[in-house]
Amino acid sequence: MTATVRAFAPGSVGNIGPGLDILGMAVAWAGDTVEVSRAESPGVVVVDAGHPDLPREAGANTAALAAQAALELAGRARAGLALRVTKGLPLSGGQGGSAASAVAAAVATNALFGLGLSERQLIESALAAEVRVAGRHLDNILPSLIGGIVLIREAAAFDYVRLPVPAGLKVVLAHPGQRLRTVEGRAVLPEQVSRDLALHQAAQVAAMTLAFATGDLALLGRAIDDRIAEPARARLLPGFLAAKAAALEAGAFGCSISGSGPTAFAFANDQPSGERIARAMGAAYEAAGVPCTTRVSEVSLVGARVLKEGQ
Repeated sequence: MTATVRAFAPGSVGNIGPGLDILGMAVAWAGDTVEVSRAESPGVVVVDAGHPDLPREAGANTAALAAQAALELAGRARAGLALRVTKGLPLSGGQGGSAASAVAAAVATNALFGLGLSERQLIESALAAEVRVAGRHLDNILPSLIGGIVLIREAAAFDYVRLPVPAGLKVVLAHPGQRLRTVEGRAVLPEQVSRDLALHQAAQVAAMTLAFATGDLALLGRAIDDRIAEPARARLLPGFLAAKAAALEAGAFGCSISGSGPTAFAFANDQPSGERIARAMGAAYEAAGVPCTTRVSEVSLVGARVLKEGQ
């Protein structure tokens, strides 16, 4: 009987500009790892939350909440579980950290106990955790679980489509030295928008979907034109507007806020371009007095996975 299982889930970019709550993509090479072990006493115990600022109380920790939800969905609510989190994503950083921890925990718990949960049940497990800390949306959970770029047609019905990833697409991430909780980023969103604005936003999402399907990066760049969330959140993010301007000047195919922020993302068509854009964004943040780290990555075609021993 397996005593311990470790699972990894990649970070993600929510919204991808105008796709508020309905578009998301997994980003390679960084994510959260959750280790789960059988325990004699019933319930989930958080042995290591992964960061001193994260709660160890099972009822407040996203990984623990997702693990408990997975057990309950399988009729194993009284099972005992000890949980350890290794954070590879920044806290309140706009890179899908809470979703990645929740997804990794659900996947690890499913594998440890052989629960046989379906993809939808794994989504429901992670969502049970995300609702507590970030709200009911799937644009981080889904790409973190299944990889790639995902369009959520209807969240309530768990109706979603995995979109093609254009060959050579690079994702530049610029993470300023700031934390912004999702609840804070959502609080500034307008409660109502005009019909013209709603139609504009819908047109951009349609154009982005076509651009991903055809590999038309020029169209993708034109379509990353968010006139709802980005203007509302930009005032919470010192240096973002200057970094966006620098990214576009350096040749980025579009640039916007990753999720609620503070991380900004930009698209490039090759590694040298990505590195040039990253340098430009980093310099713009630094000139604004905001420390910043950057990296050039790509869309992760693989989502959450159970790790082999030694990984």
